[in-house]
Amino acid sequence: MEQNSFKKGIVDGLPICIGYFAVSFAFGIFAVSNGLTWLEAVLISMTNLTSAGQLAGAPIIAGGGTFAELAISQLVINSRYSLMSVSLSQRLSGKVKLWQRLIIAFGNTDEIFAVATANPNMVGEKYMYGLILTPLLGWTGGTLLGAVAGDILPAIVVTSLGVAIYGMFIAIVVPQIKRERSAAVCAGIAVAFSCALYYVPVIREIPDGFKIIICAIAAALIAAILFPIGKKEGEAND
Repeated sequence: MEQNSFKKGIVDGLPICIGYFAVSFAFGIFAVSNGLTWLEAVLISMTNLTSAGQLAGAPIIAGGGTFAELAISQLVINSRYSLMSVSLSQRLSGKVKLWQRLIIAFGNTDEIFAVATANPNMVGEKYMYGLILTPLLGWTGGTLLGAVAGDILPAIVVTSLGVAIYGMFIAIVVPQIKRERSAAVCAGIAVAFSCALYYVPVIREIPDGFKIIICAIAAALIAAILFPIGKKEGEAND
């Protein structure tokens, strides 16, 4: 059997839409507080469905970073989506054409991927369009309201709400750390490198975009060496 109802996709995407709205509201405030206009913030959210990538990219754009910094940071942070897309392609109906798969790949976020792959049936393009549409509207709409609120709310309120996006990342990371020691080690390594790049003379002059890239790659490589795939959790290399 095949699930290819646009309406069913809309319904299944509603919970994601609500969650995205809250998170993107915080991103809208974050973007405006970093010097971007509300239109720039909305355009970013319309063309990028990636909270981590947007959070990393906004300061680079606002700070006048290079295209290389922006491109490499997004490649490193969002590389997991290519693997998720390969996996999702195995769940798509054989009737889904290449150009339709490219559209679906644009909206393949963690949550959309989880809902689509949890479906017991193969999924068609209409269902995926509906599943992507509602989260996209929630993400973009939340960003718009957050960006506008950042322009009209008192500074102390904006600052307080701006912390929410960091709380979101804590909420994502902490459960993973509780389950796997490797995640805790990886996060700790990233924090250590970030502190070094911020406080150590000379290397603190490295552009912010490349600091993000260095921290992400270094933490991932070291964690991969200490906790290779196939080892049981808690067994590190000697």
